[in-house]
Amino acid sequence: MGAPNVYAARASQTVPPLSANVLEERASLLSASPLCSGLSRDEVLEIASCARPRAFARDECLFMQGRPARCLVLVRTGSVKITQLSSNGNEVILWMYGRGNVLGVLSEANGGCHPSTARAMEPTTALVWDCAILQSLTEACPRIRQNLSQVLMSRLHELEERFREVATEKVPRRLALALIRLSKHVGKRVQEGVEVSLSREELAQMTGTTLFTISRILSQWDREEFVESRRESVLLRDPQRLQFAGCEA
Repeated sequence: MGAPNVYAARASQTVPPLSANVLEERASLLSASPLCSGLSRDEVLEIASCARPRAFARDECLFMQGRPARCLVLVRTGSVKITQLSSNGNEVILWMYGRGNVLGVLSEANGGCHPSTARAMEPTTALVWDCAILQSLTEACPRIRQNLSQVLMSRLHELEERFREVATEKVPRRLALALIRLSKHVGKRVQEGVEVSLSREELAQMTGTTLFTISRILSQWDREEFVESRRESVLLRDPQRLQFAGCEA
């Protein structure tokens, strides 16, 4: 990588030296992230060393809709929901992300405002790169910019799929597909299966239906014993069976 550019950007900040263990932990997280796809280990270590750690309390904003974009965020632990305010002030949940997901990605690396708000759903830690650092990194290693573009394309593809599902699939199938996706992004492996922490109201909003309908479907699946609906979460007892749930509806 073109280290001088990166070092020049880092020189404007006070970045304490990292221990070998901390750097290795960061590099391991980054290596599994789409942000560093195709990069060499030296490049990953350089990117890891440029990040600063942040901790967010439950309900704390990582960034806010309409505010200038000043950083890129990689979720380290915890989970984050992405929301957007409508013109009349109603908040809509767009999606949820967990460990390894990159947030705050814009089509322009420099400038622009966030189109949505990111809020911690639980105590969350993250790695953060300020815009100046990110700009230097992308200049030194153009593959990073390609990877960020790929992240945007993947999310656009997912949004297109979800839009098609709302237009063509019945509610049970939409709910099953949403839970499958969410289990991959924010699901937590527990002894009984995979737990997705979100309320029935949030599920109703994300699938374009009513609280009553979501409650009815989850209650039916609960009786069939492959899903358990809890107060603020859904336990997927048999994620494989969920793949076919709603197909017959």
